[in-house]
Amino acid sequence: MTWLGDHWLDLFGWFGSALLIFSLLQTRVLRFRLLNLAASLSLVVFNALVGVWPMVGMNLATSSINLWFIARMLRERHDDTAFDVLQVGPTDAYLCHFLTVHETDIRRHQPGFDAGDLHDGDLAFQVEKGDETVGVVLIRRDGDVARVLLDYVTPRFRDFSPGEFVWRRASRLRDRGFRKVLTPPGMVAPYYDRLGTGFRREGESFVLNL
Repeated sequence: MTWLGDHWLDLFGWFGSALLIFSLLQTRVLRFRLLNLAASLSLVVFNALVGVWPMVGMNLATSSINLWFIARMLRERHDDTAFDVLQVGPTDAYLCHFLTVHETDIRRHQPGFDAGDLHDGDLAFQVEKGDETVGVVLIRRDGDVARVLLDYVTPRFRDFSPGEFVWRRASRLRDRGFRKVLTPPGMVAPYYDRLGTGFRREGESFVLNL
């Protein structure tokens, strides 16, 4: 037999352990749970094959915990009750602090945004998960067009697109006289075509008719 044939079980165990460590490095909560689940299931199989039953039990328990959290996160992904949208002042101290803390990541995903350009006439919405701010949408009026200055989601919740809870309730913009939403060009990996809220691509931007 080849060396690989003699040591495949050890390699499988090392793979499960490496995947477990790699999962702990993830910042996105859903990705962490999925990778941790895959690692736990791999280690269930490995420890069952070598007969280490306490480790089988522990990894079965962690797999069950991951499955429960994954099911809950997927169930809440598009649930209005899971997230709250708060309108805030565009120059409020907390919002300014949030934008400063995430400045590097914001520039990576929306290079054209400048927080120093905000003024009191802009609209600002924070998307909250409990007491944690998970997203921010900033809008500037251009006649009856709502120009999106920023649509940002924190890394932990980037698998959930919480900005959709701003766009889903179009009445909050329509009641202010807006007839169209226009996103800025140059956004990295925009998510609007996955929302099912009516956004359509026009060149490098997305448009939503209200």
